Amino acid sequence: MTPETGKRAPAMAPEDRRRMIVRTVLPLVVEHGREVTTAQIARAAGIGEGTIFRVFQDKDELPLAERLREAVGALTAHPRRMGAARRHPVEGRNRKSVTGDSRRESYDAMHSAVRELFVPDATRLRLPVEKAASLFLSMLFAQSGPLPGAPDPPR
Repeated sequence: MTPETGKRAPAMAPEDRRRMIVRTVLPLVVEHGREVTTAQIARAAGIGEGTIFRVFQDKDELPLAERLREAVGALTAHPRRMGAARRHPVEGRNRKSVTGDSRRESYDAMHSAVRELFVPDATRLRLPVEKAASLFLSMLFAQSGPLPGAPDPPR
């Protein structure tokens, strides 16, 4: 049962449920980092916490490849969401820039979220987590030019 409605979440195949949960996690990781709780994930997904534990042992159990595939979908949709938010602002939803450089802040938030995706597998990686996250973002956005707010590449 979901805490908000007191009703059971609609039936889904386990793989569909897993994908839905993974899609829900990335924005929460951007906002809360590794401190995101299963309760927050469940609320955002509209499911009970027990549902999470029926498809995952814990929030770090997702395989790296699956986490990165879901990140690609979320991150490639990010510029479209940002454009839509500018065209159709929702009161109270537009976050003010802390530093005055909202593009840099957006990049930093994406980098931080992607970095967190690599953390559970840090011991298996050949690169430090920080570099793996930067490389992942660079490859993801290489087709469309430089990522808005990203630091200039070394010369």
